[in-house]
Amino acid sequence: MKGILSSLRQLRQYPTAVIGMIIIGLLLVVSIITPIIMPYSEAIRLWRGGELVWRYYPRNAAPAWQNWFTSTDLAASVIIDSSKGDIEPTFEQISADTREGFYSYEFDFPYDTFPPEVILFAAAKYASKQPFVELTWITPDGREIRAGEFSATANTSVRFDQDTRLQRRLERETGIKGITVIEGLFDDPSKEGIQVLQGTYRLDATALLFEPESTLDMTFVSYGKVHGLAGTDHQRRDLTVALLWGTPIAMAFGLLAAVFTTVTTMSIAAFGVWTGGWVDGTIQRITEVNAIIPLLPILIMVGTLYSRSIWLMLGLVIVLSIFGLQIKNYRAIFLQVKESPYIDAARAYGAGSNRIIFRYLIPRVLPLIIPAIVILVPGFVFLEASLAVLGLGDPVLPTWGKLINDANTQGALFNGYYYWILLPSALLMIAGLAFAMVGFALDRIFNPRLREV
Repeated sequence: MKGILSSLRQLRQYPTAVIGMIIIGLLLVVSIITPIIMPYSEAIRLWRGGELVWRYYPRNAAPAWQNWFTSTDLAASVIIDSSKGDIEPTFEQISADTREGFYSYEFDFPYDTFPPEVILFAAAKYASKQPFVELTWITPDGREIRAGEFSATANTSVRFDQDTRLQRRLERETGIKGITVIEGLFDDPSKEGIQVLQGTYRLDATALLFEPESTLDMTFVSYGKVHGLAGTDHQRRDLTVALLWGTPIAMAFGLLAAVFTTVTTMSIAAFGVWTGGWVDGTIQRITEVNAIIPLLPILIMVGTLYSRSIWLMLGLVIVLSIFGLQIKNYRAIFLQVKESPYIDAARAYGAGSNRIIFRYLIPRVLPLIIPAIVILVPGFVFLEASLAVLGLGDPVLPTWGKLINDANTQGALFNGYYYWILLPSALLMIAGLAFAMVGFALDRIFNPRLREV
């Protein structure tokens, strides 16, 4: 063990290995923290929640940091929720049962682009008479636009861009035929053409509540073209959820597969060498047959015909990788170790086969499995991602490969949503590169033939 620790300290001599260790450390920290701040059940609820969970998020929005690299300041989301105390509505009693409520949603809009959507969500509680709401849109230059009226139910959404009466009203007021509702609400009439008027906007809502016990909460959302650290997809889901949870899934899949495969392979090789005869011959024949069996097509077949569970795939990967060609490398090493004097000494004092295998043979080559495990991890990570990209990943879990698959399915590249593919792809490449840099350095340290003078 002291020799292994001493060898690991030599990693400091390799700058690429140090960088790789830092990256791997960060990935492991994210893998540990993510399930704590976002438990598995919560992640699944969010990722499979649909419109009700993500309705306040924009659709197909780029990451917010995209504005750092463009001269055009893309619109960001504005969310003002009366139920959370973002505004304080006032009420006036106008009769024994009827109250008049005033809701004022004021927000700054310093952006260069129009928002893709503007929606007002209303949630009313009443016995029989629905609250009635009138809307007035007030622009930074003081213009007041009657934005419509509606009767509020338990779940009402007023989509301004779908209001044909409001569109016709805006066409008359602006004199621009075919202007959309969003353009009409945010247009600067002092400039030629259709351009965004920057400044402070306000949406005033006047509500009539016809029952003493009725209540009304409303949420105003001006959707952005950029949102969050990773953007959103076609279902308004925040891609940060999949990027974060994809990290522990990728690390767990890669590390478990690499560790179990390497340790089991080495143990089988040691057992075959020590036992010899037909046992060793059988292990070698199985290894040779297994070497020509394609792993990925088998996983595709199982995923298509049986189950796409990530744990089933992990088990198959381990089982099909145990009898890999690495057995022959370990066998060559164990054949040399078997003839060592200390093995003869162990036989002389009557040590059993199990003791010789696990106390004398395997520990001798134990340092060699450390670089082998590290180098194998990215291959298994890419294998899991490949299955997901092919549509055979776990249908429940949000992973990096699942993001790429969704992006391809929705034509992200053709529609200009490059972030949707680039972010998970970058994480896959960074993870693979980090493990490769550390693995190659460890190989130089533990393998005397590769040591640099």
